[in-house]
Amino acid sequence: MAKFISYNVNGIRAALKKDWLNWLQEENPDVICLQETKANRDQVDIEEFEKAGYHSYWYSAEKKGYSGVAIFSKTKPDHVALGCGIEKYDNEGRIIRADFGDFSVLSCYFPSGSSGEERQAFKMDFLADFKVYIQELRKTRPNLLISGDINICHEAIDIHNPVSNKKSSGFLPEERQWITDFLNLGYIDTFRTLNKEPHNYSWWTYRFGARKKNLGWRIDYHFITESLRDQLKRADILSEVVHSDHCPILVELDVQL
Repeated sequence: MAKFISYNVNGIRAALKKDWLNWLQEENPDVICLQETKANRDQVDIEEFEKAGYHSYWYSAEKKGYSGVAIFSKTKPDHVALGCGIEKYDNEGRIIRADFGDFSVLSCYFPSGSSGEERQAFKMDFLADFKVYIQELRKTRPNLLISGDINICHEAIDIHNPVSNKKSSGFLPEERQWITDFLNLGYIDTFRTLNKEPHNYSWWTYRFGARKKNLGWRIDYHFITESLRDQLKRADILSEVVHSDHCPILVELDVQL
């Protein structure tokens, strides 16, 4: 059994100042996928992660202090791939993949469209291109765990106020349809497969005391390929963990690393 966590840390250096490393050691995942690291590898003390038992792999944005993904793993991967091969996304450090035998883990940070029309268009381009990329990858890497901040709530149950947010980036009909279409290609939303309850969110705005009131959005996911359905044993949202405006999400799979 292997435990995987995905966590948009909203700046790894800021999270480390909030006792993040002790939390990581206590939670003790086999693999943790990070998004929005906002740091290059040389800006953090890698030795601290190594002492905690992790190999760490980083893919940072060209722009300093922006975006970036990483994978920390107790088992050294057979291979690590940086990016998806499309320059405009890879410049922003949005995808990193680690291969373990015939199983692969991806840490993904999908763009946000909330800052305006230009970034929303960029997001929609990314969604279309990601689907092509992942389907091509699946031909050679058929067993995938796709972890990360997708920046979309799929259904009304995944957002605290679906009516007032129906025109908000992250809950637009075309974004929600993208997830539906993606799942129909043979992917599984691990959390919703095992938990049908409302009020389960992974991100809260810092404004309006939203987290205390649990006025959130579920925008972080562990997707698996249909081939791994029988290996899915647990999926959870660790909403009590506070280092970021997101919280970590967890999945346990009966796979060998």
